Amino acid sequence: MNFYPIVRKALFSKDAEWSHDFTLRQLSKLNHGPLRCLIAQKLPEKPVELLGLRFPNPVGLAAGLDKDGRCVNALAAIGFGFIEIGTVTPRPQSGNPKPRMFRLPEQQALINRMGFNNQGVDALVERVRVEQQRPDGFRGILGINIGKNKDTAEEDGHLDYLYCLERVYPLASYVTVNISSPNTPGLRAFQQGDSLSRLLKSLRQKQLQLSDSSGKYVPILVKIAPDMTREQTHSFAHAIQAFELDGVIATNTTLDRSAVADLPHAEEAGGLSGQPLTDKSTEVIRWLREVLPSDFPIIGAGGVSSVAQAREKLAAGAQLVQVYTGFIYQGPSLVKELVENL
Repeated sequence: MNFYPIVRKALFSKDAEWSHDFTLRQLSKLNHGPLRCLIAQKLPEKPVELLGLRFPNPVGLAAGLDKDGRCVNALAAIGFGFIEIGTVTPRPQSGNPKPRMFRLPEQQALINRMGFNNQGVDALVERVRVEQQRPDGFRGILGINIGKNKDTAEEDGHLDYLYCLERVYPLASYVTVNISSPNTPGLRAFQQGDSLSRLLKSLRQKQLQLSDSSGKYVPILVKIAPDMTREQTHSFAHAIQAFELDGVIATNTTLDRSAVADLPHAEEAGGLSGQPLTDKSTEVIRWLREVLPSDFPIIGAGGVSSVAQAREKLAAGAQLVQVYTGFIYQGPSLVKELVENL
């Protein structure tokens, strides 16, 4: 029996961020022990070989839900083929002033302007290390999403990414570079021009150094926004190839409000996610695939709320998909439906 609609009704009666934090606290209690079976789902194996990794199924959890890696083992029990935690920054930061998360239930959407609120990369690394050392700890594919601190100058932003990359490298299955959140001023400038080139070059150099010293190669993906033009997206794709990065996640949230005009909260600042983002993110995947080779790794994210929407992203050129907002609205049954039907 699916109890989530009852749980969701209670959660949706509260402030969105309060409900988010409450849910994470409860999930963290289910990371280990016999009560984990309350959320566990047995799903079929649908393996996908990508990035030199074997994903048990093509459905992952997008970054942002579990920024500090508090619930990785509990989330794995739900059946995700891979889990991405973060965005994490070098130093802890509280994020933007509250309220900063808003539901638009008419469109199964969210608007957030969280601002990379997290406990810092050192806290995340220690938590993940402890988890992975437990006999019953998480052994699945773990992506770690990295960003820059809000008060780091733009010209020094690449140094924040390099610091985080070095810290998370030993623990991550792959690392995602977030240069597309709309909630950190100046962050999206890293998606184009000299800022992008300098960042990609420095990341690639650091990746090769870490690979040589550790004997472990960890792929680096870059997460992009859905608000670039086709030409800008093509330019980005060429840069990714030129600097030999390993993959792209398309996409982050959007600033476009045309799909939710006149709805309550539609004018709130921040990134819009959920169903209004579906077509935009799928279009970006198509644009990327116009330039990138057919086997170049693309993970589709943004508005995956049904099997049909996931299939559209795969048909557009993605090899894997991630969910976030659809998971909040539909719960574990969405993961089950996607895995069983993709």
